Amino acid sequence: MNKSDIKIIKSKRKTFSLEMKNDLSLVARVPIGASSKAINDFITRSDSWIKKTEEKIKENKSEFGDVAKLSDRELRDLYKVAKEELPLRVAYFAKLMKVSYYKITIRAQRTRWGSCTTKGNLNFNCLLMLTPKWVQDYVVVHELCHRLHMNHSKEFWEEVEGVMPKYKEAKKWLADNGASLIERLP
Repeated sequence: MNKSDIKIIKSKRKTFSLEMKNDLSLVARVPIGASSKAINDFITRSDSWIKKTEEKIKENKSEFGDVAKLSDRELRDLYKVAKEELPLRVAYFAKLMKVSYYKITIRAQRTRWGSCTTKGNLNFNCLLMLTPKWVQDYVVVHELCHRLHMNHSKEFWEEVEGVMPKYKEAKKWLADNGASLIERLP
């Protein structure tokens, strides 16, 4: 893969991220002020991840063929189930963790599994309904931990681990399988 083939998106963010689509195209999301050198260094450091991810996508395609898109009805059904089930999981873990939240919103999103605002609004991706329950619980716990730490500090991850000792397995599951679920969006 040639570095010039990578789509660069600059935005108001602090971190660098790289995403590989099912068609093997790459998108790098970088901070607005990132220099060309910093971007190139990031891409160079990501070389082994790029190769590994490319192999995994090719493997999945040969094993399963192209991923089928969800129909409008299937998407509506996922949304409905998420709207029923996720608030129950949020209420359970919020009580367990002794944290509060304001409202819950369910959406179909291409870039996030969940988010939490400073006001306590929780947003979840309806595609979570295609993941195992323990992965859904991880995303719920992750977002609720942001009610205590609005960052991904060491303290934040300790909080997550205190509620879900095996959270790294769920995080890995999303890293391994999340892109193929998101590719199912129409």
